[in-house]
Amino acid sequence: MRRFFLLALFLIVLFWISSGCKGGSHIVIGYAAPMTGESAKMGDDISKGVLLAVEEWNTKGGIHGKKIRVEGYDDRADPKEAVSVAQRAISQGVRGVIGHYNSSCTIPASNLYDEAGVIMITPASTNPQVTSRGLKHIFRVCGRDDQQGKTMADALQPLGKIKVAILHDKTTYGQGLADEFRKHLSSDIQVVLYEAIQRGDKDFSAVLTKVKSVQPNVVMFGGLYPEGGLITKQMRDLGISSIFLSGDGTYDPEYIRIAGKAAEGAWLTYAPPADEIPTAKEFLKNYQAKYGEVGPYSLFAYDAANILLGAIAKKVDASGLELANIIRSTQWQAAMGTIEFTEQGDPKQAPYVMWTVENGKLVVKK
Repeated sequence: MRRFFLLALFLIVLFWISSGCKGGSHIVIGYAAPMTGESAKMGDDISKGVLLAVEEWNTKGGIHGKKIRVEGYDDRADPKEAVSVAQRAISQGVRGVIGHYNSSCTIPASNLYDEAGVIMITPASTNPQVTSRGLKHIFRVCGRDDQQGKTMADALQPLGKIKVAILHDKTTYGQGLADEFRKHLSSDIQVVLYEAIQRGDKDFSAVLTKVKSVQPNVVMFGGLYPEGGLITKQMRDLGISSIFLSGDGTYDPEYIRIAGKAAEGAWLTYAPPADEIPTAKEFLKNYQAKYGEVGPYSLFAYDAANILLGAIAKKVDASGLELANIIRSTQWQAAMGTIEFTEQGDPKQAPYVMWTVENGKLVVKK
């Protein structure tokens, strides 16, 4: 009896795993992002973008008659957990993963996906190392920090000879962005402070006292909105009137909620406005009707999922490398517009623009 039970259990598990493979009854893809913790809002935005894309495919009959199933993985914004997540996704037979969010999670996880021949398309990880290591199965639909850092540095040019204080959160993303920004500064701009903060801290008075002592015109922060919002608020409380400058990790309405009125006038780099992209109108209408406010990376995740599913639809029994070659060689008509990939796996066009907070809203800086 016990043998029969174990055999039955084995067959059930085997069927469940094989259902994600090329010959299974479903096509299984995954998303991986922080679904708990301080960055959970970003993970939720990513998951909704993926789920909307899958729902639209399934409404039309799936892929060659097979419905698509989605597995969600919570990496908790922790690199070690991201590796565990990647191992789990691979063992469950996913054809590809949309994720991760944090570059510090994406980079170690991508090694496993690539070795296993599983496609990974990140909607949000901007560190150049994600795609510059020669991995064949790894892509991103967002820009890179060398592009973003240059946009930030170029925006300061009209200010002339100024002083800049640079803070970062020691993460792959935060410190990487800070370093790219610093690299692209002109010789007229003096870096008067370069300091690290700890993610998860709430009190930044010690480092901000140092900032105040060097009297910078601009405080650049490489990191995410939970710390970015608190730093901005505490800067103003200490009487620091410097421009607060940060990147896409701080671009979110949550930043304004945390910083409050102190967020007014902040400068943040991010993609161009989605509501000005004609091809994004249908996505915006459908997403807002189902989920409400569109998150910073909802559209990126939606397009990433559609590219993955579009590649599978071109050859449903393709190997991972064949799918990668399809993705790399196809001109994709996405909600963000036309997306083409470089040999490395980056989008050929990934513009950044400068945003600012005006009357409590994020608007493109004029």
